[in-house]
Order: sequence, then structure tokens, then C-alpha cells
Amino acid sequence: MHRFRWLVLGICVVLLLSFAVFARATPGMLKDNGFTPKGSESDRGFIQLRDDLGVPLTMLNLVYQGEGLDMTSKDHQQTIMESLSELKKLPYVESVKFVATARNEGYSDIQAVTVSLKLDTDPALEKYPELKQAVHSPPGMKVYVTGGPAILHDMQEASKHDIAKSEAIGLPIALIVLLFVFGTLVAAVLPMIVGIMSVTLTLGITYFIAQHQSLSNFLPNMVTMLGLAVGIDYALFLVSRFREELKVQNSVAEAVAMTCQTAGKSIFFSGIAVLIGLVGMLFVDLTFFRSLCLGGVIVVSISVVVANTMLLSLLGILGHRINSLQVVPKRFRKQETSRFWERIAYMVMRRPVLLVVLVGGALLYTMTPIGHMKLSVPNAEVLPPTYESRYGSDLMKAAYDPRMMGPIQIVVRTESEVWDEASIGLIRTYSDKVKAVSGVKEVQSYLTSLGQHTDAQLAEMLKNTAVKSQIEDNKLARGHTALLVVVPEKATDDPSTDGLVRELRGLAISGLDIAVTGGPAYRLDIIDRIQNEIPVVLIFVMGVTYFVLLFAFRSVLLPLKAVLMNMLSLGASLGIVVLVFQQGYMADMLHITSIGYVSATLPVIIFCVVFGISMDYEVFLISRIMEEYEESGDNDRSTAAGLRKTGSLITSAAFILVVVVGSFIFTDIEIMKALGLGLGLAVLIDATIVRVMLVPALMKLLGDANWWAPKWLRIKSHKAAEKR
Repeated sequence: MHRFRWLVLGICVVLLLSFAVFARATPGMLKDNGFTPKGSESDRGFIQLRDDLGVPLTMLNLVYQGEGLDMTSKDHQQTIMESLSELKKLPYVESVKFVATARNEGYSDIQAVTVSLKLDTDPALEKYPELKQAVHSPPGMKVYVTGGPAILHDMQEASKHDIAKSEAIGLPIALIVLLFVFGTLVAAVLPMIVGIMSVTLTLGITYFIAQHQSLSNFLPNMVTMLGLAVGIDYALFLVSRFREELKVQNSVAEAVAMTCQTAGKSIFFSGIAVLIGLVGMLFVDLTFFRSLCLGGVIVVSISVVVANTMLLSLLGILGHRINSLQVVPKRFRKQETSRFWERIAYMVMRRPVLLVVLVGGALLYTMTPIGHMKLSVPNAEVLPPTYESRYGSDLMKAAYDPRMMGPIQIVVRTESEVWDEASIGLIRTYSDKVKAVSGVKEVQSYLTSLGQHTDAQLAEMLKNTAVKSQIEDNKLARGHTALLVVVPEKATDDPSTDGLVRELRGLAISGLDIAVTGGPAYRLDIIDRIQNEIPVVLIFVMGVTYFVLLFAFRSVLLPLKAVLMNMLSLGASLGIVVLVFQQGYMADMLHITSIGYVSATLPVIIFCVVFGISMDYEVFLISRIMEEYEESGDNDRSTAAGLRKTGSLITSAAFILVVVVGSFIFTDIEIMKALGLGLGLAVLIDATIVRVMLVPALMKLLGDANWWAPKWLRIKSHKAAEKR
């Protein structure tokens, strides 16, 4: 890198300028929320509804509010329909109908209209601005557009706004911290360049991937969060080590080489640890996790590459000029080799058992809320009420019974046509079985729409072409397929409704092919798909991380300790997330509006991202302790020296990461708020309580056993070093 420093820098600048153009357009390319459980029974049922009955899977809801007006009157309904004349003329609008579900008492001032579209999600999202423009508010009324395309559109806008807001909050504070760490403007700016370049290149690459692959619209937020945090951290460690090496090496070239050999190697293993955590998300078969994994893997990989190429070339070009443009006097900034951390280490090692019991117990207690965690799948609730689609969704939930608006749907396929007497008998028998299940409020079908009659009478009635046409127009039955609508007694996200879906899926009747779908089944399939794979994710991430660190540290016990310490900080942070997002502690202060549950995606994301990120500090600290142990062979002295040389640096790096990811707490999308809080807390706990207290205490308790390993893996002792 030093030899070809100008060439390397030139290539990197060209890449940055080229990909920056595409990076700006990437958020607009991502049109999938990523939560569809493809291949599940609910997904199969939705496809059958679309293909067999013509039920549109893409719909908009227009929610009209008229304060002091009776929106149920025919005059006001006529006014609403007249205002939609322009919308009805659009060629891709299939139907415009008032919601038939009865209103809750006291909400006569609200009227909702469903707009069915002949488009799939992506084309509907492209046409959304045109659809929105065709919706006008009648005099004295307000109209709010919600539903799938509206929510996705608002998520895209929120994503762009969140990225800009997080950068505006995080980057200036990160620069101030870097100035205090390094004291010079040149050294402080370098990590910022690495972080920004990593994010830009990743979003530029993602633009081309999105041309051929459906990706979640949460991907840019994850890339920005991880890229800035990891990129700045890695560069911080490299620049700091380079300044150390400049003092002891004979030339700039040797300083660059030794920086790459030490800090560069640590960054490589740290990057692998982060990648292992991110790859763990692939075990959950949802586009949401695959997208976050893709974005995370690319941005972390690029951060490692950029730090070990472009940054090293810049260090070679700058040389001793990296210490120029001093803006913070030395007496006001942190010193990397502060004796404060050494004194802390010896103080901790004097009472290791007491500290392990007290600190470990406190962290375990903080994890207890996880036992009461309630998972759900948010929709519009990921947005604050200031967004139109969220506010419209809230109005609909208040005015109409959510159980009626999002019921369980059962798609029934028969061997003969549904109009035949034999099929009618089978469907009636099955419907009676469904009605008898505990938790079912009512069952509706094309048979109930015709009244109480015998099978023979119904078959005779259905010979009437007009009757059949009306049923087909209402999307209740056609050909060999019929729809049964099951309204549950409890709320759609109630645990008893989950049990009802499972029980309905256990019902079977010979001659019928049955698929239980609808909102509650869709939600259950997502949660099941996540929960069923959590053990696999845990085993994979912890197991692979252990073996990677086994070769990095060349010790059997140190990787095990690192994994267990990570689980403590991670569990404590997740416990606090449950307290805030489910139980509502500090929710008003953080502007959190969807309280009562935790998004089902969060435990997996927080575990996979936090586990890898937190491992960074373990790698940097233990790597430095290992260097000292190779020289001295003294476990206690090596631990104190390692903490002395990395304490300030790890604290500064952690603070920067907490600021960068923590800035997402003040953004709009609720999932990113929770991730920012969880990741920020985990890193804060990890870099302070765990690294400063638990690690030295456990290093003392284990003594030389820390460094035990099989002969083929064992590190060279200080005696071997002396012989060399």
C-alpha cells in the first residue's frame, strides 16, 4: 500500500465519485418491506385468492374525516364518490367501494373507501404519486391515504429523512470526539472519510443488485448505521496505531507495514466476527433479513478493505504530517497510554470474585424483561402519526373493528365446481366444523350470503347466472375455489387468535384442499418463521465466532469468555429494549408511539448485529493483551498493559459508535429506533462494564489458563521470544 499509495488513492477516488451517483438513487429502488413469508400457508392462500378468485392483493384505503358531519349519510357518501371521479378513470384502478364493515359507536364522522388496484406492489408504488394526486378532499372533510403502497411510499420517504437526520446528528459529534482523541484535524478527518466512503460504495453497489433482486426498504438505514459506525471505528484503530508506530519505526514505510501487521490484522478478524453475526440472519427465510444481511455484509467488508487499502495509502502519503493542524492542545485530549486504565485493571484484579458476582448479577437481572417479551409484526405502526399513512391507519382501527377489517381467510378448493351440490355439502360440513372451534365469532361464505337453505336448494339457486355473477363479483367463489371469512372473538394479535389459526390449520375434511390465510395467519407465519430459526442462529453465530477467535487468540478459554461476555451485554440491552418499547418506559421522551410489543424482527437483528460489533472491542483488547503476554509471559501485567494501551481508544471508539447508531433513536422508523437503542446500549455496556470490569476480573481468575491451547495452536512464550 505504501509503494503504490498514489495509484491506490487514485483508484479509490474514482470509485467513490462513480458510485456516489448511484448511491443517491438507491433508496428509491427498494420497494419491498421484506416481511412476506414466501412459501408459507398464508402466502399460498393469498396467491390462490389472487389467481382463483381475482382478489386484488394491492389496495389503498382512503379515510375521510369530517368533524361534526354524519359521514354515513347518502349525501356525504355521494360527495365523496364524486370527488373520486378522476381516480376511477385511471386504467389500473379496478374498483372503488365504501368499506362495508360496521363502524364502532361514536365514529360516524369517519368514512373509509377501499381502492382495489390491478397492479402488483412494485408498479403500484411507482404509480402512487399519480394515485395520490387524483384524491381530493371534499369541502369540510379531510382525507388520508393509507394501505400497502401508501405505507411503503412513506417508509421510503422516512428512510431518506432518517439517513440525513442520523448523519446530521452523528457525524459532527463523531468528528468532535475524534478531534479530542487525536488532537489534529488531519488525523480526525481520516476515519470520517473511511466511514463515508464505505457507505457510499455499498449503496452504489446495492443500486445494481436492486435492478434484479427485491430488497427491503430498511436496507439503506442498516448500511448507513453499520457503515459509519464500523468504518470510523476501524479507521480510528488504524490511525492511532500508525501514530504509535511513527515514534518507534525508522521510516514511514515501516510504520505503515507494522500498522497493517498489528491493527490491520485485528481489523480483519474483527470484520470476520461482524460478518459471522450478520450471516446468521440468512437462516431466517424472509427478504427483510436477507436484505439487511446483504447490506451489512457488503458495508462491513468494504470497511475492512477501505481501511486496509485507501487509509494505509493515505497514511503513507501523509507520514508525519498526520500530526499537523493541531486544534486541541494535548492537555485537553485523551492519552492512549493513560495510566488511569492500568490502575483500573489492577484495582479490579484485586477483588475479581466480588466484581464478577456483582456485575454479572446486575447484567443478568437487566435481562429478566426478556422473559415477558411479546412479539408482533408492525405495519403502519413503524411510522410516527405525523405520516399520513400511519394516521389514516390509526383512524381506521379506531372507527372499524380490526377483527372484521383483517379476519382469518380460509381458501377452500373442491374437486368439482363450488356450485355443485356435492361441493356445497362438503363446504357446509367444513364450515360447521370451523364454527364449532372455540374462539370463532362468526363464519361468512358464499353460502351464508344466500340464506338458510338445504344443499339441494342452494345448488338450484346457484344455477341462476345472475346469482353466480354476483358471488363472483364479490370475490366469494368461482370455479373450484371458495372463500370462508372467519372473524375471531379476540383481537387479531392476541395469543388466543394465534392458537385459533393453529387449530383451524389442524382441521381437515376429505375432498377439500384448505389454506388458512388472512392477516392473523400471515402475522403468525412471520413470527413462527423467525422463532423457529432463532436456536439455529444462536448456535451458528456463537459456534463459528468461537472457532474464528480460537485461531485469532490461539487460546481455548479466551474465545469462550468472549462469547459469554457478549451474551451478557446483548441480553441486558435487549431487556432494556423490552422495557422501553413494550412496557413504555421513557417512551414519551423518545417519541415512541407503538407501545405494547416488540417487533418480531428485533431479537434476531439485535443479536446478529450486536454480537459481531461488540466482538470488535474484545478482539482489539485481547489482541493487545496477547502481544504483551508474548513478550512478558506475565498474565496480570499483560492484562493491565493491554487495558492501558487500548482503554482510551476503545472508550472513544465505543462512544463514536454509540453516537452514530444512537442517533437513529431520534429518527422516524420505529424498527430503526429500537435497533439504535439496542445496539447503542449493548456497545456502551460492552465497552465500559464488560471490558473494563469483567474482562480483567476473569483474566485474573483464570490466570495462565487463559492461554492454554493444544500444542499445534499454542502461542509462543516469552522464552521462545527471547531465544528468537
